[in-house]
Amino acid sequence: MKKITSFTINHNKLLRGIYVSRKDAVGSNTVTTFDIRMKEPNREPVLHAGASHTIEHLGATFLRNDPEWKDRVLYWGPMGCLTGFYCILKGDLESKDIVDLIKRTFQFTADFEGDIPGALPKDCGNYLLHDLPMAKWESRKFLTEILENIHPENLSYPK
Repeated sequence: MKKITSFTINHNKLLRGIYVSRKDAVGSNTVTTFDIRMKEPNREPVLHAGASHTIEHLGATFLRNDPEWKDRVLYWGPMGCLTGFYCILKGDLESKDIVDLIKRTFQFTADFEGDIPGALPKDCGNYLLHDLPMAKWESRKFLTEILENIHPENLSYPK
């Protein structure tokens, strides 16, 4: 079988950041998949599953309620490797187009207080696997170290 594009990215050089993973035509529209990379692959510890699950719930809730973007959000969810998230949005977009949105998403998560949305047994398939303190810590780290002063090398995949 042919290797899929996401497995051709040199993960040994990949930095934390926001990357265009792929663009797909859906009818007459374009859908852009973003790689929201919170961890340097194979070089630092991955996200704890509970923190990742909580970031998923909070990120999805924030994005699907954002007045400007909510109608373009198709998906927000964790990568299997636990180094980040995929964000799929309607439109032919570039990484720079969503920096503010992603900053606001992680600011929301870093500052979140209260009950995690959708974390009740009737709402979630694994409601016990949440870690709000660690989700907040990981979100603040990504926000302050990368998103608040993002550089070109954090917006384009390495060669």
